[in-house]
Amino acid sequence: MKAIDTIQFNEKGLVPVITQDYSTNQILMMAWMNEEAFALTLKTNKAVYFSRSRKKLWFKGEKSGNYQDIVEIFTDCDQDVVLLKVNQKGGIACHTGRANCFFNKLENDQWKCVSKVIKDPKEIYG
Repeated sequence: MKAIDTIQFNEKGLVPVITQDYSTNQILMMAWMNEEAFALTLKTNKAVYFSRSRKKLWFKGEKSGNYQDIVEIFTDCDQDVVLLKVNQKGGIACHTGRANCFFNKLENDQWKCVSKVIKDPKEIYG
């Protein structure tokens, strides 16, 4: 049995994916994969996700150049969550131009942005 056959995709054919920087252990982002995205990730050794809003494959870095090279892949005990450990190219994982997507911190019942923009998204995506 192949690894992909053991992944527990949900009723929409998706599995949540947590992406972590291999060197720093910082959580970079959370996204989704379908079977095709998972298979392409294995084949290319680069992160490929499924965009629920665009309903298509999302090759991380295809527009920004901020690719995620796969170092290790894990699943949780139920095999219904995937963890990617990656080398993040360009230092930017978030479409907002930040290092990661988790930059809003709860302080005194208010969300505070605690991360600076590395590169303006307009420069990245046009």
